[in-house]
Amino acid sequence: MSVSSPTNTASDQAGKPPSRPDNAHSTGVADSGRWSTKRIAMYALFVALSMAISFIEFPIIPGVQWLKYDPSGIVSLVAGFAFGPAAAVIVSVLGFMPHLFTNPWGTLMAVLVALGLSVPASLIYRRNRTRKGALIGIIVGAVAALVLAIVGNVIVTPFYAHMTTAQVVALIVPALLPFNALKFSIHGVVTFLIYKPVSNLLNR
Repeated sequence: MSVSSPTNTASDQAGKPPSRPDNAHSTGVADSGRWSTKRIAMYALFVALSMAISFIEFPIIPGVQWLKYDPSGIVSLVAGFAFGPAAAVIVSVLGFMPHLFTNPWGTLMAVLVALGLSVPASLIYRRNRTRKGALIGIIVGAVAALVLAIVGNVIVTPFYAHMTTAQVVALIVPALLPFNALKFSIHGVVTFLIYKPVSNLLNR
C-alpha cells in the first residue's frame, strides 16, 4: 500500500537555505540581475535624480568657498547598493553629463571620484548584504575616493585653475583633505541611514 508523503518534508526544504538574522538587511532588489523594463526605468530614475542633485552646490569648509559640496554621490551609492556595481557606474557617469560642456575637467574629476566611492562599496555590499557589509563598503569606497580626489586634483587642477602643481600640493592639508574627508563622511552617513528604507520602497 502506498503512503502519500507529507506536504513539507525535510527533502523539500533541503534546497532552501535557512533565514539568517545577519542577512536581514539584504535589499533583494539586485537578486535577479536581469535587464528588465522595470530595472531600466529605475536606472533612468536614479540618473535623473543624480543630474538634478548635482546642481545643488554649497561650501562646507569655512574659508574654502571655492570647494563646493554636492550630494549626488549619495545617489550613486544607493543605486549601487540597490542594483549592483553596474548601476553605480551608470549613475556615476551619466549623472554628471549636464556639466560636461560647461566644466569638462570638473566633470571628469566628479565622475572619477563618484566611481571610486560607489563601485568598491557596491562590490563589497554585493558579497555581504548586511549592515556590516554596507559599512565596510562605504569606508573602503570613501578611502578610494579620497585618494582619487587628492591625486586627481594634483594632476587635473593645474590645467584649468591657473595654478601650478606645487600650489595645488600646498592646498592638500589645509583644504583638499578636510573638504573631501567631510564630503565622503556625509555621503557615507546619509547613505547608511537611507539605503535600506529606499530599497524596501523599490521592492514594493
